[in-house]
Amino acid sequence: MTFLLIQRCIDFFIFFFSTLLISKFNSFVFCDYAYPMQISFQDPATPVMEGIIVLHHDLLFLLTIIGVAVGWILAKTTYLFYYTRNPIPSQINHNTAIEVVWTITPSLILMVIAIPSFALLYSIDEVIDPSVTLKVIGQQWYWQYEYCDFADKLNKTIQFDSYMIAEDDLEEGQLRLLEVDNRVVLPTNMHIRVLITSGDVLHSWAIPSLGVKTDACPGRLNQVSLFIKREGVFFGQCSELCGVNHGFMPIVVEAVPIEKYIKWVLLQTESNNWFIHKTNGLMTSDKAGAISII
Repeated sequence: MTFLLIQRCIDFFIFFFSTLLISKFNSFVFCDYAYPMQISFQDPATPVMEGIIVLHHDLLFLLTIIGVAVGWILAKTTYLFYYTRNPIPSQINHNTAIEVVWTITPSLILMVIAIPSFALLYSIDEVIDPSVTLKVIGQQWYWQYEYCDFADKLNKTIQFDSYMIAEDDLEEGQLRLLEVDNRVVLPTNMHIRVLITSGDVLHSWAIPSLGVKTDACPGRLNQVSLFIKREGVFFGQCSELCGVNHGFMPIVVEAVPIEKYIKWVLLQTESNNWFIHKTNGLMTSDKAGAISII
């Protein structure tokens, strides 16, 4: 009976893990938005976010070891030097060896942590030769996007506004407070430069899956680089307190292959609603969601 019980347990675990592996590789779903009771990161889509997650896990492992060691020392000290076990306290008030150890050890730990930290920091600030440039302008309370690479002889460029879809207008499958009417479309496996600024107050363009969180400051142009490794729809929000509707400025980036991206750009060039006409700098509105400068 014991052997049969062990055999059934082994069969159960083999079946469980084989089913888990099959479901993982055949129907794997990435976590690209926040869900209730989430305690971990969203799945990375850029090398920078992968580096952030790896550094976090390494530091968490190191901090766990330090916390356990310090907790054990405190508990052991409390136990051994409790007044009932040690009624006559020691008169030693100085120990050079101990002071050297507890000064040098944290310094060495910080030096070890600094190496991957600086490597990740410099990779985030890396200056690249981008294939696509996206300009992001934070407004109260929506985002304005401009594709600076596509301009004709009349200096027309693709530009559109992105507003959150109201809860009453959501379709089945869309996410509340995260879906927008106009998504940002970007190509995968290409170097992308994002220029971020603001038209009124401080905002912050943040997308966790892409490892991006850059402030949008009035009168200043901040820059961040992206290299999206996989297709998907990535959700973010404004991460700077910018006013009463701060919580209603979602960001949606749709990453597609370069072929689909080119088709999308061609479709925008055929729509006059997505062009900016620059002559004398006076801004007017053509239709809902479209802005022209005449």
